[in-house]
Amino acid sequence: MKSGDVIQFSWKALSGYPTRTLLMILAMAISVASVILLTALGEGARRFVTDEFTSLGTYLLIVLPGRSETTGGPPPLLGQTPRDLTLEDALSLIRSSSIRRMAPITVGSAPVSWKHRDREVTVLGSTAELFEIRHLSMAQGRFIPAGDPSRGLAVCVMGYKLKKELFGNQSPLGEWVRIGDRRFRVIGVLAKKGQSLGLDMGDVVVVPVASAQALFNTSALFRILLQANGREAIPKAKKAVLATIRERHEGEDDVTVITQDALLSTFDRILVAMTLSVAGIAAISLSVAGILIMNVMLIAVSQRTTEIGLLKAIGARGTHILWLFLAESAILSLIGAGFGLILAFLGNWGLGHAFPRLSITAPIWALAAAVSVALLTGLVFGILPARRAARLDPVQALSRR
Repeated sequence: MKSGDVIQFSWKALSGYPTRTLLMILAMAISVASVILLTALGEGARRFVTDEFTSLGTYLLIVLPGRSETTGGPPPLLGQTPRDLTLEDALSLIRSSSIRRMAPITVGSAPVSWKHRDREVTVLGSTAELFEIRHLSMAQGRFIPAGDPSRGLAVCVMGYKLKKELFGNQSPLGEWVRIGDRRFRVIGVLAKKGQSLGLDMGDVVVVPVASAQALFNTSALFRILLQANGREAIPKAKKAVLATIRERHEGEDDVTVITQDALLSTFDRILVAMTLSVAGIAAISLSVAGILIMNVMLIAVSQRTTEIGLLKAIGARGTHILWLFLAESAILSLIGAGFGLILAFLGNWGLGHAFPRLSITAPIWALAAAVSVALLTGLVFGILPARRAARLDPVQALSRR
């Protein structure tokens, strides 16, 4: 029996029972679509987190005051706080050949007012290097000028939301605004960037770091952002930071250095594991569809005993009957997988419109895996009814015994 004859015979057998065939195709289609959709959601979440960290900058190191490690024993009886990071600490780090740029960060909240309009916003104190490190862009004017970080110039750069709420359609360049109890001249407006790890860059005002320290009456830094000379220079830059701070802080390792690559790799492993777990749970529905195919094919064997007996009477061997029923299972699985792909693409389109910030696209491996598993499931669960049909005695089959 030729393969073309097997496919043609199996297709005619399936089309003879349209309701039963459609139900099995629908079950397989829903199972395949659920696997692809859940995989696409997990992959979209992974890409979203990666893009969020990439928007912070490239080859980034973040220096925080205090150590992240914990030790055993009781907590200290007296209040102890980590030594503050200072502007002098930050300036000492740029001497390393593995560090390209450095931006000290001071953060606080203060009211920003112009004429009769007033807003409470986040105030970032930094230097001109922040512009390149954070991949910022300007909608109007220019960023904080380069110069001595210890000089507190009375200039500021606004986020686009803050500019719109205070000035509307009027250009703010050259205007004087009051931040807290100090006056600053607006020299630029940041372009729309959106939120970055919870901080809305459209609703901030950036001032020189020395001005921010004077505004909030502090000499401490919130963070120090560093950009290494390249991916291979990140470990060297981290060692240089720890060695420099240890030397300045009387031999104490009282800072934590977080590298962007370490954060990305950690989140990537977590999200990939989550994606595979969710896809595995969804793949259980494929086994449910396979069980449905097996049960329906077993019923089909009992309904088609006369047909099987006739085939054996005219010379068909048991292997021919086995291949006929396996071909029916394979055709059902492939058609169901095809409709599942269509449902998945429609679902991806709908989710993309519902969650525009997520890039919901199923990876190629997920599409191939879903179709392959669907076909394998159909064949595995089709073996039992196919073997039962192949073992039927032709005489008993023709007599419906």
